Amino acid sequence: MGTAAAPRRFCRCACFCSENLYVARYGLHVRFRNEQQLRQDYGPILRSRGCVSPKDFQQLLGELEKEVERRQRLGQESAARKALIASSYHPARPDVYNSLQDVALAPEFLAAVEYSTSPGADLQGLLQRLETVSEEKRIYRLPVFTAPFCQALLEELEHFEQSDMPKGRPNTMNNYGVLLHELGLDEPLVTPLRERFLQPLMALLYPEYRGWLDTHRAFVVKYAPGQDRELGCHYDNAELTLNVALGKAFTGGALYFGDLFQAPSALANPLEVEHVVGQGILHRGGQLHGARPLGTGERWNLVVWLRASAVRNRLCPMCCRKPDLVDDEGFGDGFTREEPATVDVCALT
Repeated sequence: MGTAAAPRRFCRCACFCSENLYVARYGLHVRFRNEQQLRQDYGPILRSRGCVSPKDFQQLLGELEKEVERRQRLGQESAARKALIASSYHPARPDVYNSLQDVALAPEFLAAVEYSTSPGADLQGLLQRLETVSEEKRIYRLPVFTAPFCQALLEELEHFEQSDMPKGRPNTMNNYGVLLHELGLDEPLVTPLRERFLQPLMALLYPEYRGWLDTHRAFVVKYAPGQDRELGCHYDNAELTLNVALGKAFTGGALYFGDLFQAPSALANPLEVEHVVGQGILHRGGQLHGARPLGTGERWNLVVWLRASAVRNRLCPMCCRKPDLVDDEGFGDGFTREEPATVDVCALT
């Protein structure tokens, strides 16, 4: 009788605690190891953006040291929050915790997925079933969820937001939102969405990742007056990204896209894309992008970062070096200590 395989253990790259630290006040991502390095690498650009006085620099230094400490504690604190939520939180909409069913998904999305899994399916056939936002940038859009499901999920998210449960930041740039794995929605919602539906779609749209998308990180971000209203330019810690507008009523807040972050003039002519409630935008994680300021109302978006360990095990997308692996909770940042099959990283850019 054979023994069951041990569950895969996922990791993060050690660069998470030193690279790509976002300073919203100066609209800048920085590498931070110590004060001398910060002054040497970023002194001129920081001064040009308003970090002029010694007090300004000391305030920035304190913020970066605090952010490094937060990142070092992140995995352990996230696991503690998830356990407390699982034992003490009472959902307003228990139905959204049921395993994902076709009824929650837009007919257009189901049709695109059905085509993608059919014999002889190809890219041109799939493109007839969704919107090509930019052929050059390989950005696409299609309806993902039905309006009733978006409403039910929003009701649950707002109920959780108003509860006294502990809440983690959805990512290092957004301050308001929900980490779906902490809320218990990874297993019933996001994992089947990735495995059953997004995998076949992405295999045709982005064939360089066919069969490689083995983990994800999913979160909901909220933009509202008095809270986050815009998002600075960045690229995602993901191979591919799905961004779905859940609601509510809002104006402004369009996404803008440049080229891949490695390009010399990556933001020379940004492309603006308006959000449509219920619809998802698909793009490569390395595409520089951001969000314009919200005009009125509230905007909630579900963001799913799709990751391929076979790709990132060879080159961390955040530090662009071979990853220095650190064990982490859950899916970590999608790295593994296993030796994956050979991947041609040069073909992915």
